[in-house]
Amino acid sequence: MRRAPARLLVLLAGIAAVLALAGPAVAHVGGDVAGSDFDGRVTSVSPEVPGVTVRVLQFGDEFEVVNTTGTDVEVPGYSDEPYLRIGPDGVWRNSRSPATYLNLDRFGRVDIPDSVDVDAEPEWVQVSTEPEYVWHDHRTHWMSEGQLPPQVAADPDRAHLVAEWVVPMTHGGTTVEVTGELTWAPPPSPWVVWPVHLALAAVALAAGLLARDPRPLGALLLVGGAAALVHALTTPEPPASIASHGGAIASALLPALAAVLVAVLGARAAWRGRGAMAGLSAVVLGWLLLVQGLPDVDVMWSAHVLAAGPDLLARVVVALLLGLGAGLVAGGIAAVRRFRERAEPPVPAAIR
Repeated sequence: MRRAPARLLVLLAGIAAVLALAGPAVAHVGGDVAGSDFDGRVTSVSPEVPGVTVRVLQFGDEFEVVNTTGTDVEVPGYSDEPYLRIGPDGVWRNSRSPATYLNLDRFGRVDIPDSVDVDAEPEWVQVSTEPEYVWHDHRTHWMSEGQLPPQVAADPDRAHLVAEWVVPMTHGGTTVEVTGELTWAPPPSPWVVWPVHLALAAVALAAGLLARDPRPLGALLLVGGAAALVHALTTPEPPASIASHGGAIASALLPALAAVLVAVLGARAAWRGRGAMAGLSAVVLGWLLLVQGLPDVDVMWSAHVLAAGPDLLARVVVALLLGLGAGLVAGGIAAVRRFRERAEPPVPAAIR
């Protein structure tokens, strides 16, 4: 029993190193939020250009263009002035365009320099050497922070089409129109969501506090490890413009792999009747699940989910990460105390 805490300390040190290496990608590679009541999507690209891909990210908050052809894609600003050139020489941005500054912030809350002039000769500044770019195009998302669209405010219990939008581009002299739509849907009822999380936490707590042996706790460890792995595998694909595409995905997988390792070791200890070690593993796994689940907590109160898979699966996984994670921390502490006390030999009467 004395060796168990030492082993756990070694395991904790390894996990801390893994999380440090993973960095911000622990949460989700796809972006800043995991849920939203708004949702943006591209409905058509006309005409389609082979080698040019367009998509909206973050529920319409960001717009991405990847151009692998040998010809520039040109994107105008909001006054039809030259704004972007995306092509084989990288990305060039017109410093005289208001869009250069407005698109740096989600809500356009920036100061426009005096040098901006939509009628002036463009001043091109290279911002990337790769033929891909992501920006906040204010045509694709709702711009009033803290204020719902009028049709939504009038009837918040029903889904709405907020706007149909168009982002124009040109490719080698050919005009290309990217059309899409922005929708809004009512969020799930908190009376449905919160009881699920509380029930999961209660089950994990009961496994450590009330169960006769550590096996129920071991089974929950395996469920938690599986949830962490599914969460990582359904992480959305990162933007093409991210510095290291494969590295970002790998760093998102590291915490999940650490969680699976802890879950397997803890379940193995539980099946061998080593309740204190299983409890220690539950504490560690609970924290790992919370580290992965808390950045996605907005899934609980959002209509749309950012995940590479069904929304329902993403919601279930986040519920397991949060509810089971919190319960495993508390249940693991209880299990350590209970099973360690059982394992202690009785004190001889002479010593008493």
